[in-house]
Amino acid sequence: MTRITNPADRGGSKQVMKTTTPLKRIPTSVWVLGLVSMLMDISSEMIHGLLPLFLVGPLGASFLMVGLIEGLAESTALIVKVFSGVLSDYLGKRKALAVIGYSLGALTKPLFAIAPTAGLVLSARMLDRVGKGVRGAPRDALVADVTPAEVRGAAFGLRQSLDTVGALLGPLVAVGLMLLWANDFRAVFWVAVVPGLLAVFLLLFGVREPKRHIGVKGTNPIRRENLKRLSGAYWWVVSIGAVFTLARFSEAFLVLRAQQGGIPVAYVPLVMVAMNLLYALSAYPFGRLSDRMGTGTLLSLGLMVLIAADLVLAASSHWPAVATGVSLWGVHMGITQGLLARMVADTAPVDLRGTAYGFFNLVSGIAMLMASAAAGLLWDRFGASFTFYAGATFAALALMGLVLKAWRRGPSKAPR
Repeated sequence: MTRITNPADRGGSKQVMKTTTPLKRIPTSVWVLGLVSMLMDISSEMIHGLLPLFLVGPLGASFLMVGLIEGLAESTALIVKVFSGVLSDYLGKRKALAVIGYSLGALTKPLFAIAPTAGLVLSARMLDRVGKGVRGAPRDALVADVTPAEVRGAAFGLRQSLDTVGALLGPLVAVGLMLLWANDFRAVFWVAVVPGLLAVFLLLFGVREPKRHIGVKGTNPIRRENLKRLSGAYWWVVSIGAVFTLARFSEAFLVLRAQQGGIPVAYVPLVMVAMNLLYALSAYPFGRLSDRMGTGTLLSLGLMVLIAADLVLAASSHWPAVATGVSLWGVHMGITQGLLARMVADTAPVDLRGTAYGFFNLVSGIAMLMASAAAGLLWDRFGASFTFYAGATFAALALMGLVLKAWRRGPSKAPR
């Protein structure tokens, strides 16, 4: 097995720690990976911010169909990550897999523009998310490989912030083009191809993997003896990630809630702008904060913010309520997503990081499918308010479980 030569995992320099800020200590490759994520998110969100409206409008799909498409797509991405993560550990080639994944994501974008039915949209969405799954675990493992341990939370927060800037800009571009081209969905989808291709070229020429030396012959990372090295602390993180995913269904339902408030179709993607703006602004500060304090408090805070978002969205579909709800949703994402990624890196062996991210996302993918399908069914049967109240209820139960777990463990044994 090839192993990483990472000075940070051996302790690093105390002098450097005292004289430089966490932001300056983040490697250039992490910044580039963040920019790659930003470009691909611009491409993806130009489509995804409009896709629920495209499905229920021109294509005549039901809310349940929207939930199934989103749930299957997102869960596919998360499930595929387990295989790409394992493969990246076995081959020691994280960048190559990331390039394949980003390329697949870019090349599927034209399918949305030519789709005549919801069936082809589902196929395109699935292929697009397979690309995301292929690139996700190797990319996250690469971030962990190149980053000093003492600023790992900040690095994941930074990458997530740049990624979310793309998710902020994508809907803005989509709104502008929809206004310019009189709600021509397909024309906007064609434009989305361009930033996706730019992301692939930037990754190819802008990122270098860390130097490795051959230490142990390559073995199958999912062999029994290797899986035993994934500790109880790691599996605790996996279970927490699944609970958070169950409590938070697809953002497509935020778009549909905004439409119920009478917002013109061209402006509906602005709700994703609001969400991603708060996501981008909060991801790095909370990532840096996670380097200084225990994770239990931040995880609980994330659930409380999600509960507040669900309750606001359940109470009203008027635009001030929708804007408030989606903004809170974005803060919740900023608090939790980079934190969970850092927790996986902290609890997994260096040579099994890809595998660890893969299993984490496998479990989360199954949870995403269940959550989104249930949300679509509840929406069809009982309406939007009931769906968001149900989400708040589950998040509250998860919060109670988290608090009880921390109380039983005691502050000295709480996972960090």
